[in-house]
Amino acid sequence: MKIPDPLKIEIQPSRAKMGAAAAAQAAMILRAAIADKGSARIILASSPSQNEFLAGLTCAPEIDWSRVTIFHMDEFVGMQSHHTSSFRKYQIEHVLMQVHPAAFHGLRGEDQDPFAECRRYSTHLSEAPIDLACMGIGENAHITFSDSSPAQFDDQRSIKVVQLDDRSRQQQVNNGCFPDLGSVPAQAITLTYPTLMAAKAVICVVPGAHKAAAVRATLNDPVSPSCPATILRSHPNAVLYLDKESASLL
Repeated sequence: MKIPDPLKIEIQPSRAKMGAAAAAQAAMILRAAIADKGSARIILASSPSQNEFLAGLTCAPEIDWSRVTIFHMDEFVGMQSHHTSSFRKYQIEHVLMQVHPAAFHGLRGEDQDPFAECRRYSTHLSEAPIDLACMGIGENAHITFSDSSPAQFDDQRSIKVVQLDDRSRQQQVNNGCFPDLGSVPAQAITLTYPTLMAAKAVICVVPGAHKAAAVRATLNDPVSPSCPATILRSHPNAVLYLDKESASLL
Protein backbone atom coordinates (compact mmCIF):
# COMPACT_ATOMS: atom_id res chain seq x y z
CA MET A 1 0.00 0.00 0.00
CA LYS A 2 1.25 3.47 -0.87
CA ILE A 3 0.99 5.61 2.25
CA PRO A 4 -0.43 9.04 1.42
CA ASP A 5 1.74 11.97 2.37
CA PRO A 6 1.52 13.91 4.66
CA LEU A 7 -1.19 11.86 6.42
CA LYS A 8 0.30 9.53 9.01
CA ILE A 9 -1.33 6.16 9.67
CA GLU A 10 -1.09 4.10 12.84
CA ILE A 11 -2.61 0.61 12.94
CA GLN A 12 -3.16 -1.02 16.32
CA PRO A 13 -4.03 -4.69 16.99
CA SER A 14 -7.23 -3.89 18.88
CA ARG A 15 -9.83 -1.18 19.31
CA ALA A 16 -8.70 -0.60 22.91
CA LYS A 17 -5.06 -0.12 21.91
CA MET A 18 -6.09 2.16 19.06
CA GLY A 19 -8.06 4.39 21.44
CA ALA A 20 -5.22 4.47 23.94
CA ALA A 21 -2.64 5.40 21.32
CA ALA A 22 -4.80 8.19 19.91
CA ALA A 23 -5.54 9.49 23.42
CA ALA A 24 -1.84 9.62 24.27
CA GLN A 25 -1.16 11.68 21.14
CA ALA A 26 -4.07 14.04 21.82
CA ALA A 27 -2.96 14.51 25.43
CA MET A 28 0.53 15.44 24.28
CA ILE A 29 -0.88 18.05 21.90
CA LEU A 30 -3.07 19.59 24.62
CA ARG A 31 -0.24 19.69 27.15
CA ALA A 32 2.06 21.34 24.60
CA ALA A 33 -0.54 23.99 23.71
CA ILE A 34 -1.14 24.81 27.37
CA ALA A 35 2.59 25.01 28.06
CA ASP A 36 3.13 27.24 25.02
CA LYS A 37 0.27 29.72 25.38
CA GLY A 38 -1.56 28.93 28.58
CA SER A 39 -4.67 27.39 27.01
CA ALA A 40 -5.93 24.90 24.44
CA ARG A 41 -8.98 24.62 22.18
CA ILE A 42 -10.26 21.27 20.96
CA ILE A 43 -13.09 19.99 18.74
CA LEU A 44 -14.53 16.56 19.60
CA ALA A 45 -16.74 14.18 17.63
CA SER A 46 -19.72 12.45 19.25
CA SER A 47 -19.99 8.81 18.21
CA PRO A 48 -19.59 5.34 19.71
CA SER A 49 -16.46 5.03 17.57
CA GLN A 50 -14.83 7.61 19.86
CA ASN A 51 -15.62 5.86 23.17
CA GLU A 52 -12.21 4.30 23.83
CA PHE A 53 -10.37 7.38 22.65
CA LEU A 54 -12.32 9.74 24.91
CA ALA A 55 -12.01 7.39 27.87
CA GLY A 56 -8.25 7.47 27.45
CA LEU A 57 -8.07 11.22 26.88
CA THR A 58 -10.14 12.17 29.92
CA CYS A 59 -7.92 9.95 32.09
CA ALA A 60 -4.64 11.20 30.64
CA PRO A 61 -2.26 12.63 33.25
CA GLU A 62 -1.14 16.23 33.59
CA ILE A 63 -3.76 17.92 31.42
CA ASP A 64 -4.99 21.10 33.09
CA TRP A 65 -8.56 20.90 31.82
CA SER A 66 -9.36 24.24 33.44
CA ARG A 67 -7.37 25.73 30.55
CA VAL A 68 -9.11 23.74 27.79
CA THR A 69 -12.11 24.97 25.76
CA ILE A 70 -14.17 22.22 24.12
CA PHE A 71 -16.32 22.38 20.99
CA HIS A 72 -18.24 19.54 19.36
CA MET A 73 -18.93 18.94 15.70
CA ASP A 74 -22.64 18.42 15.13
CA GLU A 75 -26.12 18.48 16.61
CA PHE A 76 -29.51 17.55 15.19
CA VAL A 77 -31.91 20.41 14.51
CA GLY A 78 -34.77 20.26 17.02
CA MET A 79 -32.81 18.03 19.41
CA GLN A 80 -33.06 18.73 23.14
CA SER A 81 -29.83 18.38 25.11
CA HIS A 82 -31.34 15.71 27.40
CA HIS A 83 -32.48 13.46 24.51
CA THR A 84 -30.72 10.10 24.62
CA SER A 85 -29.35 10.63 21.10
CA SER A 86 -28.23 14.23 21.59
CA PHE A 87 -24.58 14.79 20.78
CA ARG A 88 -24.41 17.18 23.74
CA LYS A 89 -25.61 14.38 25.99
CA TYR A 90 -22.86 12.19 24.55
CA GLN A 91 -20.28 14.87 25.39
CA ILE A 92 -21.68 15.25 28.89
CA GLU A 93 -21.49 11.51 29.58
CA HIS A 94 -18.15 10.79 27.93
CA VAL A 95 -16.26 14.01 28.62
CA LEU A 96 -17.86 16.52 31.00
CA MET A 97 -18.65 13.98 33.71
CA GLN A 98 -14.96 13.09 33.74
CA VAL A 99 -13.23 16.48 33.40
CA HIS A 100 -14.04 20.14 34.03
CA PRO A 101 -12.90 22.33 31.13
CA ALA A 102 -12.64 26.09 31.02
CA ALA A 103 -15.69 26.05 28.74
CA PHE A 104 -17.82 23.65 26.76
CA HIS A 105 -19.62 25.23 23.83
CA GLY A 106 -22.64 23.06 23.06
CA LEU A 107 -24.62 23.39 19.86
CA ARG A 108 -28.20 24.30 20.77
CA GLY A 109 -30.16 22.06 18.45
CA GLU A 110 -33.44 23.08 20.07
CA ASP A 111 -32.97 26.75 19.14
CA GLN A 112 -35.99 28.00 17.19
CA ASP A 113 -33.65 29.66 14.69
CA PRO A 114 -30.83 27.23 13.80
CA PHE A 115 -29.24 29.85 11.55
CA ALA A 116 -28.95 32.24 14.48
CA GLU A 117 -27.40 29.37 16.43
CA CYS A 118 -24.83 28.98 13.66
CA ARG A 119 -23.95 32.66 13.98
CA ARG A 120 -23.61 32.38 17.75
CA TYR A 121 -21.38 29.32 17.53
CA SER A 122 -19.29 30.84 14.75
CA THR A 123 -18.46 33.73 17.05
CA HIS A 124 -17.03 31.35 19.65
CA LEU A 125 -15.08 29.42 17.02
CA SER A 126 -13.48 32.60 15.68
CA GLU A 127 -12.20 33.80 19.05
CA ALA A 128 -8.90 31.90 18.68
CA PRO A 129 -7.35 29.12 16.58
CA ILE A 130 -8.27 25.49 17.24
CA ASP A 131 -5.33 23.44 18.48
CA LEU A 132 -6.75 19.98 17.86
CA ALA A 133 -9.72 18.50 15.98
CA CYS A 134 -10.64 14.91 16.87
CA MET A 135 -12.96 12.97 14.59
CA GLY A 136 -13.94 9.68 13.01
CA ILE A 137 -14.93 8.58 9.52
CA GLY A 138 -18.48 7.60 8.66
CA GLU A 139 -19.55 4.53 6.72
CA ASN A 140 -20.01 6.79 3.69
CA ALA A 141 -16.54 8.30 4.24
CA HIS A 142 -17.86 11.51 5.75
CA ILE A 143 -16.18 13.35 8.62
CA THR A 144 -18.97 15.72 9.55
CA PHE A 145 -22.58 15.88 8.39
CA SER A 146 -21.44 18.55 5.88
CA ASP A 147 -21.09 16.03 3.07
CA SER A 148 -24.85 15.66 2.96
CA SER A 149 -25.30 18.95 1.12
CA PRO A 150 -22.82 17.75 -0.53
CA ALA A 151 -19.30 18.18 0.87
CA GLN A 152 -17.72 21.57 0.25
CA PHE A 153 -13.97 21.68 0.81
CA ASP A 154 -13.98 25.43 0.09
CA ASP A 155 -17.04 26.37 2.16
CA GLN A 156 -16.86 30.00 3.29
CA ARG A 157 -18.89 29.28 6.42
CA SER A 158 -17.48 27.85 9.63
CA ILE A 159 -20.77 26.14 10.56
CA LYS A 160 -24.04 25.55 8.75
CA VAL A 161 -27.44 23.82 8.67
CA VAL A 162 -27.58 20.78 6.38
CA GLN A 163 -30.20 18.37 5.11
CA LEU A 164 -29.12 14.84 6.02
CA ASP A 165 -29.09 12.18 3.33
CA ASP A 166 -30.51 8.73 4.05
CA ARG A 167 -27.11 7.05 4.38
CA SER A 168 -25.97 9.51 7.07
CA ARG A 169 -29.27 8.99 8.87
CA GLN A 170 -29.06 5.20 8.53
CA GLN A 171 -25.64 5.21 10.18
CA GLN A 172 -27.27 6.73 13.26
CA VAL A 173 -29.58 3.70 13.33
CA ASN A 174 -26.63 1.35 12.79
CA ASN A 175 -24.84 2.99 15.72
CA GLY A 176 -27.82 2.26 17.97
CA CYS A 177 -28.66 5.93 18.46
CA PHE A 178 -32.18 5.66 16.97
CA PRO A 179 -34.59 2.72 16.56
CA ASP A 180 -35.32 3.32 12.87
CA LEU A 181 -34.70 5.71 10.00
CA GLY A 182 -37.94 7.58 10.56
CA SER A 183 -36.81 8.55 14.06
CA VAL A 184 -33.62 10.27 12.85
CA PRO A 185 -33.97 14.04 12.37
CA ALA A 186 -33.73 15.28 8.78
CA GLN A 187 -31.48 18.27 9.51
CA ALA A 188 -28.39 18.99 11.55
CA ILE A 189 -26.10 21.85 12.48
CA THR A 190 -22.52 20.95 11.59
CA LEU A 191 -19.03 22.36 11.43
CA THR A 192 -17.66 22.65 7.90
CA TYR A 193 -14.60 20.96 6.43
CA PRO A 194 -12.53 24.19 6.35
CA THR A 195 -13.22 24.68 10.06
CA LEU A 196 -11.92 21.21 10.90
CA MET A 197 -8.94 21.40 8.56
CA ALA A 198 -7.93 24.78 10.03
CA ALA A 199 -7.05 23.04 13.31
CA LYS A 200 -3.32 22.93 13.98
CA ALA A 201 -3.49 19.15 14.44
CA VAL A 202 -6.03 16.47 13.50
CA ILE A 203 -6.56 13.04 15.05
CA CYS A 204 -8.96 10.66 13.30
CA VAL A 205 -10.01 7.49 15.14
CA VAL A 206 -11.70 4.78 13.07
CA PRO A 207 -12.43 1.31 14.52
CA GLY A 208 -14.36 -1.63 13.13
CA ALA A 209 -14.71 -3.79 10.03
CA HIS A 210 -17.81 -1.83 8.95
CA LYS A 211 -15.51 1.15 8.32
CA ALA A 212 -12.93 -0.81 6.29
CA ALA A 213 -14.31 0.18 2.87
CA ALA A 214 -14.48 3.85 3.86
CA VAL A 215 -10.89 3.70 5.14
CA ARG A 216 -9.69 2.12 1.89
CA ALA A 217 -11.44 4.82 -0.12
CA THR A 218 -10.03 7.54 2.13
CA LEU A 219 -6.49 6.39 1.45
CA ASN A 220 -6.76 5.43 -2.22
CA ASP A 221 -9.42 7.55 -3.93
CA PRO A 222 -8.53 10.96 -5.39
CA VAL A 223 -8.78 13.80 -2.90
CA SER A 224 -12.22 15.19 -3.70
CA PRO A 225 -15.65 15.92 -2.17
CA SER A 226 -16.94 12.67 -3.67
CA CYS A 227 -15.03 10.92 -0.87
CA PRO A 228 -15.01 13.59 1.85
CA ALA A 229 -12.54 11.92 4.24
CA THR A 230 -9.82 12.13 1.58
CA ILE A 231 -9.37 15.74 2.72
CA LEU A 232 -7.39 14.33 5.66
CA ARG A 233 -4.56 13.71 3.21
CA SER A 234 -4.23 17.45 2.64
CA HIS A 235 -3.63 18.32 6.30
CA PRO A 236 0.02 18.84 7.28
CA ASN A 237 -0.36 17.42 10.80
CA ALA A 238 -2.98 14.65 10.77
CA VAL A 239 -2.85 11.09 12.11
CA LEU A 240 -5.31 8.33 11.19
CA TYR A 241 -5.67 5.69 13.91
CA LEU A 242 -7.03 2.29 12.83
CA ASP A 243 -7.57 -1.06 14.46
CA LYS A 244 -6.97 -4.41 12.77
CA GLU A 245 -10.56 -4.58 11.52
CA SER A 246 -10.81 -1.11 10.01
CA ALA A 247 -7.44 -1.65 8.28
CA SER A 248 -8.42 -5.07 6.92
CA LEU A 249 -8.88 -3.94 3.30
CA LEU A 250 -5.60 -2.03 3.03
